[in-house]
Amino acid sequence: MTTVSRALANDPRIAAATRALVAEAARLQGYVPDRAAQRLRTGRTKVVQLLLNLDHEFLGVAQDMIGGISQALAGTGYSVTIFPDILRSDRLAAVRQIVENRLGDGLIFNRTEPFDPRVRYLSEQGFPFVCHGRTEFVTPHPFVDYDNESFARQALARLVAKGRERVLIVLPPARYTFHQHLRYGVVSAARAAGITWEIPETVTLDTPPDETVEWMKGRLAAPDRPDGIICVGEVAAIGALAAVADSGLRLGQDIDIVAKRASAIFGLLRPRIDTMFEDLRETGRAMGETLLRSMAGEPPETLQILHAPKVEFD
Repeated sequence: MTTVSRALANDPRIAAATRALVAEAARLQGYVPDRAAQRLRTGRTKVVQLLLNLDHEFLGVAQDMIGGISQALAGTGYSVTIFPDILRSDRLAAVRQIVENRLGDGLIFNRTEPFDPRVRYLSEQGFPFVCHGRTEFVTPHPFVDYDNESFARQALARLVAKGRERVLIVLPPARYTFHQHLRYGVVSAARAAGITWEIPETVTLDTPPDETVEWMKGRLAAPDRPDGIICVGEVAAIGALAAVADSGLRLGQDIDIVAKRASAIFGLLRPRIDTMFEDLRETGRAMGETLLRSMAGEPPETLQILHAPKVEFD
């Protein structure tokens, strides 16, 4: 029994030929390790928890992110489970529940805040995690992020190149770190280009799309309407296209849009708009790999990844 157990665990002390023989016998018998028994013996659940908000600025975010994480975990014995992240509730409560009840060996989450209490708590507990987004903590922690400042700068530069002088961008709520990155990118780039910018306070990326469309239609009817729009996600871009069409404006003549995309949806929409790509499947894969390295004990300062925007216009 000891030899079989060690062989199934791929223990190098067991001869390779014996390990292969045991593995084949297990396959023929349809043997599957008992997770409950493994947890009692090792203290590990072999589960990674993904704390994910399902109301997102991208279409199909859960599918792409889980697909990428699953690719990273393939062959490791780990599986991924979704734990809903309710944005308007106590977000630390869900993390405490996962840690205190040992519902997983590691945690992945998104929508970080500058001084995110979840990051502080997990760091203090020594619980492995990786977040999609950065914080402003001095102490390093694992993260995978998208360079939203660069996205905002390049999107604004594209609109300026098209002759636009009044640019509108709807940002995520100010509590999130990527709000600051986007704001700094668009404001600094607009100032350098000598054009005006507008960041509304009454609507955000989390405002229901129909409300945002109605607000935007009101702005597009004003004498000082924007002639360029930067959209941080696909839902926002589809709403902006609806507002432009309902306002009787001509895309490419009266107004231009630059959007961040994560799916192929814009290839099916007409008229076409300029886009920049955020690869959420690659993000998921990177987060899965980073979490595995964190669980293996690598220092957090080596577990920080920043993805550059992929520009899709000339």
